[in-house]
Amino acid sequence: MTTNQSDSTGFLYPFIESEETDARSLLDDLASSARGKAAESARLQQESLREYDPGLVEAGQAMADRFARGGRLYTLGNGGSSTDAATLATLFSRPARGRPVAAWSLAADEAVVTALGNDVGFELIFKRQIIAHARDHDVAIALSTSGNSEDLMTAITEAKRRGLLTIGFAGHDGGRMGTAEDLDFCFTVHSQSIHRIQESHAMLGYRLWSVAQERMARLREHAS
Repeated sequence: MTTNQSDSTGFLYPFIESEETDARSLLDDLASSARGKAAESARLQQESLREYDPGLVEAGQAMADRFARGGRLYTLGNGGSSTDAATLATLFSRPARGRPVAAWSLAADEAVVTALGNDVGFELIFKRQIIAHARDHDVAIALSTSGNSEDLMTAITEAKRRGLLTIGFAGHDGGRMGTAEDLDFCFTVHSQSIHRIQESHAMLGYRLWSVAQERMARLREHAS
């Protein structure tokens, strides 16, 4: 059985398949669809922030305490989540305000990722980098919309074994990340939409950064 492109993407914009010929009606439908998605994204972000704010505050403060001791941040994810991981690392390493901290996305160096994938297997591309670089006062944040990525779980287990603070961003029902004992914190966005999950992950990541910045500022004041 074959599936054409319209069958696989029609759920995104079902009105396109309705054979509308009136341009104004089609534009109105497009605008309505965009407004609906924006409203759903905003609702989910606010619900996730309300549900997890105590944990985000605790996690962000724990991150700041490690950064104050010279700790570094490693972020990891696959596919779209790898770009989210890179954005999160950049937020910490090159912030618009506040103190920058050492932060890297472990998927950013394609030479390292492809070498490890070719030589030792894709499931070890993040674990091997944790082994090579991480220290016990560092932080690892894994992002997965399913919560079931084998390479992330393998890396998180190694990170926890080495004493890192481990944080997971998951989606749907949390998958394996939702019940993983090797995660100190796991924030699951309860949605079936990959796009909405990733948008909420970005908001949760920003909240972590904000809490960490506030904590580091207080630590500097007390030290001066």
